[in-house]
Amino acid sequence: MSHDAAPVRLLLVDDDEAITGGLAPLLSREGFAVTVAADGAAALDRLAAGGTDIVVLDVMMPGLDGREVLRRVRASGSAVPVVLLTSVGEASERARALDEGADDYLNKPFDAGELVSRVRAVLRRSRPGRPTLASASTLTAGPLTWDRVGRRAHLAGRELVVTPKALALLDYLMTHPDELLTRQRLLEVVWGFDDLIGTRAVDHRIAELRRVLGEDAASPRWIQTVPGSGYRFVADVADGR
Repeated sequence: MSHDAAPVRLLLVDDDEAITGGLAPLLSREGFAVTVAADGAAALDRLAAGGTDIVVLDVMMPGLDGREVLRRVRASGSAVPVVLLTSVGEASERARALDEGADDYLNKPFDAGELVSRVRAVLRRSRPGRPTLASASTLTAGPLTWDRVGRRAHLAGRELVVTPKALALLDYLMTHPDELLTRQRLLEVVWGFDDLIGTRAVDHRIAELRRVLGEDAASPRWIQTVPGSGYRFVADVADGR
């Protein structure tokens, strides 16, 4: 982070003082200007006052939980990026959070360094004053169109017939363009923590997507393999609404 630029203003929302007490100083040391809110109502008040660049929001809070805060933020028209902290491991629950407009999430317990990396990745792909890709209903990348509401993908007008897991994988790739996504991360997002499967499952679904896209892995237009690490969606992604 440049020393000349104004620090990113981060709102940390969690009712657990042990968490905010540890995270707030760490995020400050990383160059963020941190404000703490202890509950959902306080978070909404702080956001209404303006001046927040990104929110790190706990889901499990008494009163207004994080999901309700997120719904109200998006209903107000705010495009502020939001990273959820969730204790729920099921892939369907996390997918629902992303569908409701979260830009990313971390499952508790998490590594603080991973949170910093995730926040910076969200900021890199955020578009000031405009809705984030994660809140878009339709995404496009050249002739590829992904209808996130209808859960249908088309290439040059032709519908792609693939498994639901491949579509979920495509969704995460397109909402996180130009970001290195490890196999482990993709496994967590699409399959969840409960399924005892290996990272080869990710490779199989990537191969499925490439097959229907007619993509050459050696010269990718959309999905690049990062040897020993994972994958990156390399095409420019736009809000198609």
